[in-house]
Amino acid sequence: MESADNSELFEHFRFTADPGQAPLRLDKFLFNKLESTSRSRIQSAANAGNILANGVPVKPSYRVKPGDLVSVVLPHPPRKLELLPENLPLDIVHEDEDIIVVNKQAGMVVHPGFGNHTGTLVNGLMYHLKDNPLFQSGEERPGLVHRIDKNTSGLLVVAKNELALNKLASQFFRKTTRRTYVALVWGDMEQEEGTITGHIGRNPRDRKQMRVFPEGDQGKEAVTHYRVLERLGYVNLVECNLETGRTHQIRVHFQYLSHPLFNDPEYGGDRILRGTTFTKYKQFVQNCFQLLPGQALHARTLGFIHPSSRVQVDFEAPLPEGFSQLLLKWRSYIQGRRDE
Repeated sequence: MESADNSELFEHFRFTADPGQAPLRLDKFLFNKLESTSRSRIQSAANAGNILANGVPVKPSYRVKPGDLVSVVLPHPPRKLELLPENLPLDIVHEDEDIIVVNKQAGMVVHPGFGNHTGTLVNGLMYHLKDNPLFQSGEERPGLVHRIDKNTSGLLVVAKNELALNKLASQFFRKTTRRTYVALVWGDMEQEEGTITGHIGRNPRDRKQMRVFPEGDQGKEAVTHYRVLERLGYVNLVECNLETGRTHQIRVHFQYLSHPLFNDPEYGGDRILRGTTFTKYKQFVQNCFQLLPGQALHARTLGFIHPSSRVQVDFEAPLPEGFSQLLLKWRSYIQGRRDE
């Protein structure tokens, strides 16, 4: 998802059965190969179609033969730290027996990690779903199949059981979900719509940042489609559709185009990059910055095949109040300049 590279939420394994391999059930074969992985977890992955033998999805009862190539996609690695349930406010858009869709507020971290052990979405979900076995399972990121950045608001789907988790993980891994984001970027885009390409990887000069490698010699392929929704003089409101879900993808792609996201401190958008030198204008922009905790980016829509009904479901989250106020301020400012 924009945001964090979703591939980091999955474990990938490949095994080639030895020439002397005696026929053995797939779940037992993998249980012997994978440390810290339960047989039920392997069976759930197989039932969701996430385990292949020679390129074909197989069931747990499949008999592994000599020379078979077995490939596995498993969500959520084992937990490395103690997670505590916390009674946190959650904006729940939809919930049923299999999934919960949350409209995450900007400023909330999705899951615990270095420097963020409490106050995360996962902590809140562990409290909300405290009677759910998946959230008592000892997993580090229970139910998660994708992420969005701390200061990005918007929609996340979380699985409530192993089968739903594996079926959703498969869709995100195969990039069949539908997601759109809304962003406010500095400058006036030349084109009404376009596509940004360029591999994204860690910035060797700053490991907390990502950067674009235009030659594709480093990083991972990243593709962002965009169209301009509204031109507001020195900033543009754009809609983004992602083909890939690399870490900070939208933020780093627009920085690469010299149109960083408004108020993005990591990619230079928290400075006045376009506009006049008037003191009044500088104060106006500073007032705008104060409306947001970070970059002006919102995950507005999310669509996927429901793991149980197998029907396409689509959700939409309105812009948060700070983002809406930001747009009103810019519209008012631009209109005022036109009226002068």
